[in-house]
Amino acid sequence: MNSDRRMRLEVLEEALGYRFNDPSLLDCALTHRSYANENPDLLKQDNERLEFLGDAVLTLCISDMLMKKFPDCTEGDLSKIRSSIVNEKPLARLAKELHLGDYLLLGRGEDISGGRLKHSLLANALEAIIAAIYCDTGFDGVCAFVGRRFLRLLDTGDIKILYQDYKTSLQEITQNRFRIIPRYSVLREFGPDHDKVFQIRVSVGDIVSTAGLGRNKKEAEQRAAKKALEAIENLRPPDNGEDVQE
Repeated sequence: MNSDRRMRLEVLEEALGYRFNDPSLLDCALTHRSYANENPDLLKQDNERLEFLGDAVLTLCISDMLMKKFPDCTEGDLSKIRSSIVNEKPLARLAKELHLGDYLLLGRGEDISGGRLKHSLLANALEAIIAAIYCDTGFDGVCAFVGRRFLRLLDTGDIKILYQDYKTSLQEITQNRFRIIPRYSVLREFGPDHDKVFQIRVSVGDIVSTAGLGRNKKEAEQRAAKKALEAIENLRPPDNGEDVQE
């Protein structure tokens, strides 16, 4: 790597918030196959192996982060949240924020065809950088980087709805509007011990009563609470504007 390239990558390191012990890892993460093929004399390795590793590292880091952040979420909900984060669209968006396209080493044809703006190339480069950080510093270091860059994605609307706490929302609304605390009760449970399904009812006085199914009690309660919130939204407010008493 020449001095000009090293200086450019130092700017990127500032944006990443990570300084590489081995800068050649970052250079490799930004080297597209087309560039390596057009410049065989440089003996440069492309980023595809790092991309392969980065996909697995990112998935593990995000999974670990979600397990800690959402201890009550089911496996199904955690999978939905993770798949909303670990895919091409949000990866490419983060890559654009870091201006990764400006640092990619591309072959002439790929460059002319707009490769620096392609979502697939940008997402792959970001995954390769994640692998490079993992190789440079280990699991704890790369998870810290992933946390800084990806945690804010959980606050976007499309993802936030996947883990919304409907029970808390229901209690806040019913206490403020009706001065009633929701009551939950198990209606039934069925299925084998290893694959039980629960049906739980939530009642808000005599105003609303809804039920939800789930693979555990918490999931069933959340679904019942969600239905109760929808039912309350359809209620007409009291004519005199006063709260309904218990």
